[in-house]
Amino acid sequence: MSEMQKKITAVDNRLRLADAVRGAQISAADRGDVIIDMKEADLARIEILAQDLKPVFDDVPADDLQWDFAVSTGQQPRLWIDSTSHVMMARDRRTYRFVRDTRLGRIVVAESPDVQPISDAVTNYIAERIVERHRLMEGERINLRPGVVLTHQENENRSSTEHASVRPPVVSSAPTRRSRSVVSELITVVTWFIIGALAGAGALLAFFWDRLSQYF
Repeated sequence: MSEMQKKITAVDNRLRLADAVRGAQISAADRGDVIIDMKEADLARIEILAQDLKPVFDDVPADDLQWDFAVSTGQQPRLWIDSTSHVMMARDRRTYRFVRDTRLGRIVVAESPDVQPISDAVTNYIAERIVERHRLMEGERINLRPGVVLTHQENENRSSTEHASVRPPVVSSAPTRRSRSVVSELITVVTWFIIGALAGAGALLAFFWDRLSQYF
């Protein structure tokens, strides 16, 4: 037997062993429905699915915070994918049900008694959400704060580098307008004062004109 044949045989043996281990786990969960509490049996099946999806979870970028990837051990164990979707067991305790909560209610994305179809459905769902997020993040992002414009590349580097945005000082025109108003009022007051003084001097001159005329 050649070295290449030995490697192929070894890989095939590992694959068959993994399938056998999975079958043993499912059989143990089936027996658990009778021997132990049903909740623990559901949890065992959920953990089998989580173990199958672990390589997919590990491939998701760590900075993508939209995912939960957690097993809840409450009254009904669930494998949470994100805040709106999870996998749980159906009423027969042997069927995986991948559901998603929407505004119109809960929808069933996939349902199967086997791990592989559910694992594929979850993987496709994660891929679609990642592509959707990338499309939303494409292009230029305009911040609502005046004077700040962030591109997609700057937004990705924002966690490691802080970008300072300096806004030019805004000079208010209120003091200038107020000064002009004061000057205008002052000119008006002085003008009327001069007019009043001239009018008063004319009135006095007319009143004393008879007395003053004898001196001329």
